[in-house]
Amino acid sequence: MTKTACVTGGNGYIASALIKMLLEKGYAVKTTVRNPDDMEKNSHFKGLQELGPLSVFRADLDEEGSFDDAIAGCDYAFLVAAPVNLMAEDPEVHNKPVTTNLRCHIPSHIRDGTDRSSHRPGGTACPRCSWRRRRPGSRAEHGISLVTVCPVITAGAAPATRVRTSVIDSLSLLSGDEKGLAVLKGIERTSGAVQLVHVDDLCRAELFVAEEAAAAGRYLCSGLNTTVVELARFLSRKYPQYNVKTDFTDDDQLLEKPRVVLSSAKLAREGFEFRYTTLDEIYDDVVEYGKALGILPY
Repeated sequence: MTKTACVTGGNGYIASALIKMLLEKGYAVKTTVRNPDDMEKNSHFKGLQELGPLSVFRADLDEEGSFDDAIAGCDYAFLVAAPVNLMAEDPEVHNKPVTTNLRCHIPSHIRDGTDRSSHRPGGTACPRCSWRRRRPGSRAEHGISLVTVCPVITAGAAPATRVRTSVIDSLSLLSGDEKGLAVLKGIERTSGAVQLVHVDDLCRAELFVAEEAAAAGRYLCSGLNTTVVELARFLSRKYPQYNVKTDFTDDDQLLEKPRVVLSSAKLAREGFEFRYTTLDEIYDDVVEYGKALGILPY
């Protein structure tokens, strides 16, 4: 039987890629957006609907119960939309927002309104589930389990026609975007490396832990650890037309090699394999995507 998945925030970058993957794998998909009539943000849904059954619902994280129709009858729910503070006043201390992806296994017999969303305005909670009431991986109520996939800077092409944060950041050395570059530098200074993952690997990881019955808790999802200096040298060689800055001698806080490696060993132990593990592979299609979005000049 066809399984059904709900993906919140379907006009977002990661969500749109996840929807595409689910449809290609034979899932029926329900997605939510705040305004289904906003075709500037939702134009990619038409192409996705050609891949398989995709229904679009209106829902808002600030409105309790607004996700009920989208969640009803679903086997899995992926919480990809979350309220985040995207900008800091000082770009040097700008913290990259983390997208939280939750999987909720909802048995098909739960279709009534008794298990309503416990979302509180301004917080991050999964429809019909709550981190406040239940530990990650708990199956104590209605057989629902929660799993978190924590992504790093995510690159790669996706169906979404508008993006913020990670794609802009990953292309900042090519585009000259100082705020995006400040994000990369800030991540390196605070974590000891710049961590990257291809959006395809991220979506595969999300689906992997959703379908894996034994999956529980939090999973880091990072395909590669690098540095600003390494990344700049790679991009300068691969895309010489962009005149990428490679001399960072004026910034003695930047590293030649990663000082700390963010490990995805937990995913690997359970059988997940990354397909994109080099800078060349991770940046294979994001430059063309950046051109299409107007982030990079043709």
